[in-house]
Amino acid sequence: MQKTLGREISFQGKTLFSGEEVAVRLLPAEAGSGIRFRRTDLPDRIEIPARTEHMQEAVRTTKLGMGQASVQTVEHLMAALFALGIDNLIVEISGGEVPIFDGSARFFVEEIGRAGVVEQNVRAEVYVLDAPCHFAVGDSHLVALPSSDFRVSYTFHDPSSPQLGSQFFSATVTPEIFCAEIAPCRTFARHQDLVQLIEKGLLKSATLEHGVVIDGDQILNPEGVRFRDEMARHKALDLIGDIGLLGVRLEVHLIGAKTGHAANHAFARELRSKLRKKWTS
Repeated sequence: MQKTLGREISFQGKTLFSGEEVAVRLLPAEAGSGIRFRRTDLPDRIEIPARTEHMQEAVRTTKLGMGQASVQTVEHLMAALFALGIDNLIVEISGGEVPIFDGSARFFVEEIGRAGVVEQNVRAEVYVLDAPCHFAVGDSHLVALPSSDFRVSYTFHDPSSPQLGSQFFSATVTPEIFCAEIAPCRTFARHQDLVQLIEKGLLKSATLEHGVVIDGDQILNPEGVRFRDEMARHKALDLIGDIGLLGVRLEVHLIGAKTGHAANHAFARELRSKLRKKWTS
């Protein structure tokens, strides 16, 4: 059955790219309405459906837009909503970016856990594949295979630092596994890349509280990494959030290697045309 939140959630936090303090409210929504972002700071309180057709080009993040309204850095929240099976929700937001918190989805799953998730009286749409679907651009590769559940596998390779190197992660994505093994995994970047983004004015609030920073053979965060393969797990988290913009439940095995948000978005659009509804009511 479709699901929504058991009660309203309110929070605020600083955004990564704009550096602004933004307030967010997650509101239960009626069955069949989907997930929508509502810009409360705009005169018409424009709503943007969280769907692939509203994805817009952005640097190192996922951005949704409609008309003059947009909201970015939605991927971690979308991953939490998708993995926890939330189909219908209004995300009221007072700015154009979702707060980054620690660069993972842990804050979101903790807040959702406190609010609870409730079933609604409409069956959820579940989609499957009849044949493999493959997408490649440059060194980025994405594959979706037919499966009896939702599974994600990710291969990460970056020889520029021994702290990155080669990593692999694979798991069936249940709410329990997502909360324990994927949600806590933070976004990450090499120090020199952050410096370039800051110098270009694209990053206004990058601190060690917002993700993992790697400088040569060192992790700059005093606490180190949360998992030995935290980078591969975070890439899996991003993939889940981007594919979640299809707006339906999936029974597929997603496999990614050396991808970013742009490749994920292109793959999501390709995958949409290959999916088949598992059943009809």
